[in-house]
Amino acid sequence: MKQDISTEQDVVVLVDTFYNKVKSDDTIGYIFHTIIGEDWSHHLPVMYAFWQMVLFNKTGYAGNPVKKHIDIDKQLPLQQLHFDRWTSLWNETVDSLFEGGVAEEAKKRAALMIHLIRMKVVMARNGKTIL
Repeated sequence: MKQDISTEQDVVVLVDTFYNKVKSDDTIGYIFHTIIGEDWSHHLPVMYAFWQMVLFNKTGYAGNPVKKHIDIDKQLPLQQLHFDRWTSLWNETVDSLFEGGVAEEAKKRAALMIHLIRMKVVMARNGKTIL
């Protein structure tokens, strides 16, 4: 039986495993390689802090994921298939490593986040940016 996500180290394992899949993914990998490049030493700690905030209400994340994705969309147009693939890889990674209430919450919050980001990206394209 798998354990639930319960520690900061669990979040590190989840994020590292997820982004290792993303890096080699044919659908979305190129987006991350274009935006992040080969040096992930800045991006990964930001994602650890983000998911620790989302799952454990831990302070330390100070970014704006909506604005970041709007900016990315201006460089590389983000399509529904990109958001769907991100979600699929996230859920697959969570399910492969963990089970329990927090793991389910990680998938639910990711789905909500992706929906919000996608909606805001489309709004920004239409000149209706609300951050």
